[in-house]
Amino acid sequence: MDTFVWSLLRTRGLSALWLLLLLSPTALALYNIGVGRADSTGPSAEIVFMGYAKLEQKGNGLHLRTFSRAYIIDDGAERFVFVNVDSGMMGHDIRQEVLRKLKTQFGDMYTERNVMISATHTHSAPGGYMLNVLFDLPTFGFARESLDAIVNGITKSIQRAHNAVVPGRIFIAHGKVLNVNINRSPQAYLQNPKSERDKYEDNVDKILTQIQFIGADDEPLGVINWFAVHPTSMNNTNHLISSDNVGYASILFEKMMNKNSAVGTGPFVAAFASTNLGDVSPNIRGPKCEFSGNNCSEQYTCPGKKEMCFASGPGKDMFESTSIIAHKLYQESARLWQSNEAVEVFGPIRAVHQYVDMPEQSAEFYNETTGKFENVHGCVPAMGYSFAAGTTDGPGSFAFEQGTTTPNIFWNAVRNFLAAPTESDIRCHSPKPILLATGRMKLPYLWQPKIVPTQVAVIGNVVIAGVPGEFTTMSGRRLREAIKKVVNNASSDETVVIVAGLCNIYSDYITTPEEYQIQRYEGASTIYGPHTLTIYLKQYRELAQAAIQGKSVPPGPAPPELLQSGVLTLVPPVLFDTPQWGRNFGDVIQQPPKVASPGDTVSAIFVAGHPRNNLMTESTFLSVERLEDDEVWISIATDADWETKFQWTRTNVILGSSQVTITWEIPQDVTPGEYRIRHNGYYRYVLGDVYPYYGVTNQFHVKVPAPNIRQRYYGH
Repeated sequence: MDTFVWSLLRTRGLSALWLLLLLSPTALALYNIGVGRADSTGPSAEIVFMGYAKLEQKGNGLHLRTFSRAYIIDDGAERFVFVNVDSGMMGHDIRQEVLRKLKTQFGDMYTERNVMISATHTHSAPGGYMLNVLFDLPTFGFARESLDAIVNGITKSIQRAHNAVVPGRIFIAHGKVLNVNINRSPQAYLQNPKSERDKYEDNVDKILTQIQFIGADDEPLGVINWFAVHPTSMNNTNHLISSDNVGYASILFEKMMNKNSAVGTGPFVAAFASTNLGDVSPNIRGPKCEFSGNNCSEQYTCPGKKEMCFASGPGKDMFESTSIIAHKLYQESARLWQSNEAVEVFGPIRAVHQYVDMPEQSAEFYNETTGKFENVHGCVPAMGYSFAAGTTDGPGSFAFEQGTTTPNIFWNAVRNFLAAPTESDIRCHSPKPILLATGRMKLPYLWQPKIVPTQVAVIGNVVIAGVPGEFTTMSGRRLREAIKKVVNNASSDETVVIVAGLCNIYSDYITTPEEYQIQRYEGASTIYGPHTLTIYLKQYRELAQAAIQGKSVPPGPAPPELLQSGVLTLVPPVLFDTPQWGRNFGDVIQQPPKVASPGDTVSAIFVAGHPRNNLMTESTFLSVERLEDDEVWISIATDADWETKFQWTRTNVILGSSQVTITWEIPQDVTPGEYRIRHNGYYRYVLGDVYPYYGVTNQFHVKVPAPNIRQRYYGH
């Protein structure tokens, strides 16, 4: 019977599945499910953050650790892995390194076809791992420590998920989150046809989609939430590693489910993953001129020479804004989890994957203006002028403005010095004026990818489309509708399509052809030309069709692996550490106060080594400890907790002297008692060896003030 069932499913797709479910509703209800999590935090000092392309935004500490969260789903015949990583982007070489490591342990079980790796897109994590020149240029080239941290974290999370596989069930639910996101390019969105815009209430998606994983014994296993918002609540003045709003939402959900477990531990794994977030900002107060507070111009510029047009979040600063957005995401996701709104997912798993050489692709496009179909092509990668203008989440440099469709003689001369676009390139990208002909730039190696991975996974009536970049709101909506149409033609059941963003490689933005015309930041960063989306719609329709029919697809031409051919780095190594005169590593320079209360922020300063000597992966640079039973110190917070901050400062560059400042914002629900702060680190001896050290502060008393009589009487 089993052989017959799977044979029928492979030949007839989802429509056959639903026939079988009607005959035997429980036959295919159970999947094999595994979840795993691992620390993927890169170097917290001296490496430029990925995302804002701001050279001076080097890390000097840690606020929230970054994690990789892996989910394995197996129906007995097919296996699919979804990985959510707290990182800015995902690189092809990272994925290949992960697959190589998995192959040594599991053979051909995990491949390009069934492993989908999605980046959250936090802009406050170390860069230097992308291996395309344009993306690593702001980080002074390749940083091996960054790449190794992410590769090892992803690999370990998949290994842990593999070792935790148990029988289970899958459910899907949808909720709505308000006052969390706005469209940062509303002018571009308005270029889309009114008839299309009228189908939707908002110019950004407000729907949160949640997939729940429950063991056959009803034990909660994990959850994935998809919601469209940029993790840019932490702005480009931040120098502390952070997983930003979606990362903190994951921590909040896991703390709810794992009770007393430390952050990053516990069996339940919760992810908040990226989707069509391309034009979506969490800075919901909108753009204002940073000094005057006046409204920005239509091009999001300000009159002052050095005055930028910034959008801000709902809080008094970026930390409070991050917390507010994270809590709103968490609250709706927790409500969905605890409600009875989820619907069970039934059916087989199918995964397909294909590499696509984008400049070589063509597709058919219906031109609403002419009322005719046109044959359109992809372009050799190039970035437009408005790319240099940045966004209201992080404005760019010089005098570039969003919405620029006219070239400048000076900047064209600078561009041509690096690499000149061909006349064909200029025509293909029109109306984008090309600022960087990245597809023609090959020194010291490729600046942007020409070949991208495309991937679709079907789990019953749920389709996950892994896309290699940032789809705008309407681009994501068109992709979902295109895939739905294909799948619904083969099944009587309504399909749920999830756009999983920034998967497997990074190829910048994907706007609609209409949005592309006015060349805001997102259009200028759509690197394969005005019909990038048109090509993707065709490609994902074909992948979805192949998946539901159980057909294989040709692998396509693989992108080059740049790590194997040598890379450029200008990131200096740590040479040696020396303690301050008369001090030892771990000595406390500044002690915390003797008494503190909830809401207070206590701090301590230690003589330190360089944090890059040891990234303390799956460990901690700090711990806040409470004295138990007058004899045992227990850790109640680490550098992965929201309430703590770890900040490193080089006090003498020549001598290699450093210090770290550790702060703890005492939570309102703290247990009164005796506390101390501990710092763990490593220093590099002048002859090259690395040695551990630690330091602890004096103990201090945390007291909880008793409520006054009036408060007690009125129950406040």
